[in-house]
Amino acid sequence: MTTFRHVGVVVTDMDRSIKFYQDFFQLEIIKDLQESGTYIDEFLGIQNVDVNTVKMADTSGNIVELLKYKNPTITSKRRPINDVGCSHIALTVDNLEKMFILMKEEGVEFINAPRKSEDQKAKVAFCKDPDGCFIELVEEL
Repeated sequence: MTTFRHVGVVVTDMDRSIKFYQDFFQLEIIKDLQESGTYIDEFLGIQNVDVNTVKMADTSGNIVELLKYKNPTITSKRRPINDVGCSHIALTVDNLEKMFILMKEEGVEFINAPRKSEDQKAKVAFCKDPDGCFIELVEEL
C-alpha cells in the first residue's frame, strides 16, 4: 500500500450529512458527482445504480466520501459497533472537550464522554453521525 485513500459512508440525507461533516470537522467538498450507467453498475456489482457521490477533504487531503443512493433504495439498518465489517471511522481533533460540548449542544449522540486512553496518550470519545455511523474522536495528548 502506498497511502490510505478514503472512507465511504452511505447516507440518507446528503445535505444533512454534508452540514455535519463541514460544521464539526471542517471538511470541504472537493467533488460532487451523480453516477449511473454501465460502468458504475459493473463496478459495484449492482444493477441500475443511481448514486450521488460527494467527496469531502480536510486540509491534508484526507477524504470522507458520502454516498446517497437514489437507486437501488437503501436499507437503513442500525448496526452495533461490534458487528462484522467496518465498525467506525476515527478522526483526530484538537480539543475533544470543546468538540464534545459543541456537538452535544447540537444534538449529536455520544456513546461516552471524553476520557483518557489506558496508555494516557490520548483522549477518546465515540459519537454517531446523522445516520448512526460510529465516529471515534481522538485528541492526542
